Amino acid sequence: MHVREALAAEAELLSELAIQSKAYWGYSEEFIESCKDVLTIDTPYIVENHVYVLEEKLKIVGFFSFERRKGDTLDFLYIHPDFIGRQFGSELWESVLHKARELGIKSFTIDSDPNAKGFYEKMGAKQVGKTPSTVFRDRLLPLMKYVVED
Repeated sequence: MHVREALAAEAELLSELAIQSKAYWGYSEEFIESCKDVLTIDTPYIVENHVYVLEEKLKIVGFFSFERRKGDTLDFLYIHPDFIGRQFGSELWESVLHKARELGIKSFTIDSDPNAKGFYEKMGAKQVGKTPSTVFRDRLLPLMKYVVED
């Protein structure tokens, strides 16, 4: 497995991977269609943020990104459905922590999908509240926080 910076030309591929990963949890087609805008990554996003891909035999199996705004945010973390449950998530998480240290990030938040909350807790993140969904008005998402150890 190999982690590298995402290329601007991979925006469409990463967007599709995020949509497929979200759909893995059994959401309806209508739900997934409503989420497409927030799951879409464009070239400026890759250029302006810290976006990394995890490759296995030159195939992108997952990716993550840190968005720099008010605080440090783990904005995306997705694994292709074919690789979920095969330790790739843990491998990607280790890369998240490595990159966080490299970037000087001491802690970060995650607006978690409810289905991913258990994964983040297993990795050591704590729920610190709830945050409103950017897609569905009355939906609250777990707000997770991870403190990076040196």
